[in-house]
Amino acid sequence: MKAKNSMIDIYSWPTPNGHKVHIMMEECGYCLGKDWLAHPVDIGAGDQFKKDFLAISPNNKIPAMVDPQGPDGKPMALFESGAILLYLASKTGRFMPKSTRGKFEVLQWLMFQMGGVGPMLGQTHHFRIYAPEKVPYAIDRYTNETRRLYGVMDRELSKKRFIAGKEYSIADIAIFPWTRSWKNQGVTLDEFPNVKRWHEEIAARPAVQRGVEVLTALRKPLLDDKAKENLFGKAQYKKR
Repeated sequence: MKAKNSMIDIYSWPTPNGHKVHIMMEECGYCLGKDWLAHPVDIGAGDQFKKDFLAISPNNKIPAMVDPQGPDGKPMALFESGAILLYLASKTGRFMPKSTRGKFEVLQWLMFQMGGVGPMLGQTHHFRIYAPEKVPYAIDRYTNETRRLYGVMDRELSKKRFIAGKEYSIADIAIFPWTRSWKNQGVTLDEFPNVKRWHEEIAARPAVQRGVEVLTALRKPLLDDKAKENLFGKAQYKKR
């Protein structure tokens, strides 16, 4: 996929991982339709398996990005939401501390989201909502792990305004979209008052409010058989 004119192209869908990047674009001062474009990749319809998308996202996952003005003046394509957040923080000089200590304090919590919150809460959503059969062991395992992760965040946020310290960072941007789906995760925010305080503060940010609306009108609430095949079935494992 080729970037169009000077706007950054984001290939995405309104999921927690997609919204991370939508929020980051808006927080960095990029205006949708003026500085960046959101290209829908309908993962239920199988758009993630199309040749053009695989050229920039070989793992067939959203989001992906093409910046026509990369660090060397040439187009830069990236996949993986965490990598995109880091790239945009570097490009804009925002939401990442300048000090080495501060950077690693943020990075450890970004890795916490990428390695823990995203995968575990994603499995919780799957087994609690989307799995074709209810598997009590899996539901209990991932719901309990979700609650454990919320507990980790709640303890940390009892000491800090934001997850990595006093300042809002890409770690908060990465984690926040996953906590928007707490009703599907077997938790209530009232159980985790520090997470609730943090969540509500971030949700009130104008850029966050704009970011979570990106592409949302296109999302279908119910999964048909084709969508389930593309998201959870054999289509995921087909050789390409």
